[in-house]
Amino acid sequence: MTNAAFEGLLLAAGYGNAHAAFARQLNHAGRNEGAWRYDAASVYWWLRGRRPGDHVQAAMAETLARKLGRSVAVTELGFGTPDSIGMCVYPASVDGAIDTAEQIWTRLARHLNQQASGVFDSGKALEAALGWRYDLSDEAVSRNGRQQVTSTDVQSLYALAAHFTDLDRRHGSGSPRTRVVMADFLVRQVAPMLHGTYTDAVGRDLMRAAATLSGQLAFMSYDASEHAMAQHHATFGLRLAKAADDRLYGAHLLANLATQAVFLGHAREAARLVEAAIDGAGRAPAAVLARLHATAATAYGQSGERRACQRALAKAERALGRAGTDPGPRWVDYFSPAHLAGAALRCLGDLRMYRQALRHAPEALTLGSQNTRTRALHTALVATTHARAGDTDAACDWSRKLAQHCLDVESARVQQRLRELAIALSSQQSVPQVNEVLHSLAAMPAARKSGSAATHFG
Repeated sequence: MTNAAFEGLLLAAGYGNAHAAFARQLNHAGRNEGAWRYDAASVYWWLRGRRPGDHVQAAMAETLARKLGRSVAVTELGFGTPDSIGMCVYPASVDGAIDTAEQIWTRLARHLNQQASGVFDSGKALEAALGWRYDLSDEAVSRNGRQQVTSTDVQSLYALAAHFTDLDRRHGSGSPRTRVVMADFLVRQVAPMLHGTYTDAVGRDLMRAAATLSGQLAFMSYDASEHAMAQHHATFGLRLAKAADDRLYGAHLLANLATQAVFLGHAREAARLVEAAIDGAGRAPAAVLARLHATAATAYGQSGERRACQRALAKAERALGRAGTDPGPRWVDYFSPAHLAGAALRCLGDLRMYRQALRHAPEALTLGSQNTRTRALHTALVATTHARAGDTDAACDWSRKLAQHCLDVESARVQQRLRELAIALSSQQSVPQVNEVLHSLAAMPAARKSGSAATHFG
């Protein structure tokens, strides 16, 4: 859909076929904000629904007013309010990524008690994958802005990202408060840094740190079932990783989008996303490849592609075996044999290869104490796999172990696993022990926190 109001103003001002000229004048009008690099592609995306930041809109109005010989109100541009954010589009430029990410962060920070609306758009995710994989690299990301940014400033961002990652793994992201605190930090601290003054080297490290924070916020939003918001954060993180020239973290974010797509049942799109991630990662460290191939296996398993699933699992196992001597970046340290075993349990179960799947159950539960949410997810998966295999006694035994793992976890994904377990057991609900387990599942904190979950239990 074209922004007709903005298009009409461009035509009236003589910029209808001169988008590059308009972008140059806009960059000049906004020179006090820093070194803007908007171009014809930026104008194209604004016409297609992307909303520029408020300061960019003010410069747009100033630029058009000079050409038209009259004042132009920002409201005439047709971009709406900050809360009316449009489609999740992979930004063509770094400036576009910074502006739009700032809007999304602001929206989340202001909506403490409101769940974000919208759905995951697999088509837009695939477009983002293509843009990340094939767009040219950014020649320079240095900027002259309002505040000086140093390497020390950037390092503090990595420390904060690690803190939020630990909180997420221990407690889940069902409560909006952690996400809002993180978004508020991004708005108040990270956005001004991105608009600041930095060299190309510091700028690329800053983009990497901002991508890491945005990627973590994306995963937290996904865990809270805010899928459109999660896709927004991941897409902007992907563009920032591109600006940082960090293909490995970009591949990681694409794999996270694939994981989200699997959760939502978009198996074929998930496979394409992770294939693009593997292709883009190139000769990556073994630990990164293990994580990517494990994600591919879950996508193939859900789509029923047995051979492709088993090949991906074998590649992941071989890669993880080499990870001791080829460890990779710090952010992939979390991916352990237990995480690979959980992926194998999931995808082989999807293929109804229950006996083979359950061989991975013991290792899937060999997790560190910090992986509280993963332990709950894997325990529920083991119980569900036993139920689907027809071993009701074992399913009930594992279900009883779930309560201790769900006490301090708020996670929509854990809630979904509990629903899947209840559905798998429901055909045997006339059996006393199954009926007892179904009632205990419904009473679990993770189930009570989801209004829809209770309707499936009992």
